[in-house]
Amino acid sequence: MMRGPAHRLSGMSNENEALTYRDAGVDIDAGNAVVERIKPLVARTFRKEVMAGLGGFGALFELGGRYRDPVLVSGTDGVGTKLKLAQILNRHDTIGIDLVGMCVNDVLVQGAEPLFFLDYFATGKLDVDTTVAVVGGIAKGCELAGCALIGGETAEMPSMYPPGEYDLAGFCVGAVEKLALIDGSRIQAGDAIIGIASSGAHSNGYSLIRRIVERAGSPFDLDLGGTTLADALMAPTTIYVKPVLRLMQQLSVHGMSHITGGGLRENIIRVVPDALGIELDSSAWKLPPVFDWLQREGNVAREEMWRTFNCGIGYALIVARDQVGTTLDALETLDLQAWTIGEVVPARGDERVHIR
Repeated sequence: MMRGPAHRLSGMSNENEALTYRDAGVDIDAGNAVVERIKPLVARTFRKEVMAGLGGFGALFELGGRYRDPVLVSGTDGVGTKLKLAQILNRHDTIGIDLVGMCVNDVLVQGAEPLFFLDYFATGKLDVDTTVAVVGGIAKGCELAGCALIGGETAEMPSMYPPGEYDLAGFCVGAVEKLALIDGSRIQAGDAIIGIASSGAHSNGYSLIRRIVERAGSPFDLDLGGTTLADALMAPTTIYVKPVLRLMQQLSVHGMSHITGGGLRENIIRVVPDALGIELDSSAWKLPPVFDWLQREGNVAREEMWRTFNCGIGYALIVARDQVGTTLDALETLDLQAWTIGEVVPARGDERVHIR
């Protein structure tokens, strides 16, 4: 949106007129208001290792004597075009949970505990309430993951984004003892694959989702068996960190996978050694209603569903076959719904993923 001073600069202004940063579209006072309102939200995420509060040039985090031989594990991600849906529906309070979830779940795959998180929020014109809602969601996600929201950047960039739009990115650093690092090297044929339920589409496949929703007439109030389509599509990404870390203290896990872009077909195989493949049983769990609706309304082929969406499985564990029962019982105790969805097999030719 062009502002009055900008119009004057195009040929109608007095060359000697004093201009300000606000005239150029950047409101420092609004930025300061955001910082003041998010300070208590951020403070709730702090851990004892955080050495400084919000506002410094660099964030400080002390590892101290917590680890003997630590390996740092880092991750960065966004939430894709789920942002567009959040903006269409004017729902900004949970998209930050998605941002954290996409990063910390990735770091968790290698057995790492997420330690701290940083975010980047960019918009054309800063809306204080929207920004605080988004950052509040990020802080909530960090609380769920047990990591500190240690810093971030709020960038107001006039003319870079259409009115009402913003972009997000997140950055996470975690740590794991070197001897406890999960790298897939222990995976062997016969291991079982356990799938843990997702809360919905999480943050993947939303370009296709939005296309399907538009073609169906945007029926956001549609009842999908106790929840609306809007609620189902905006359900925040499940953050698996705390329960999975507790599980790892009790049981041996050979491998883990976060089911993101590429779906079940392309993500689990990423952690499996090259000489092995996987077989997945699609009848092991019921496709959640939101995915059933998307497949039907979009006339989406089965293979396309498997390589685009998580189809109800947000995270996968690979464990020894004799540990299946114990693992499922432990996950139930941790309030996570899970199923045995497949097994690791010897690779057969170039096709390493088989779905029945």
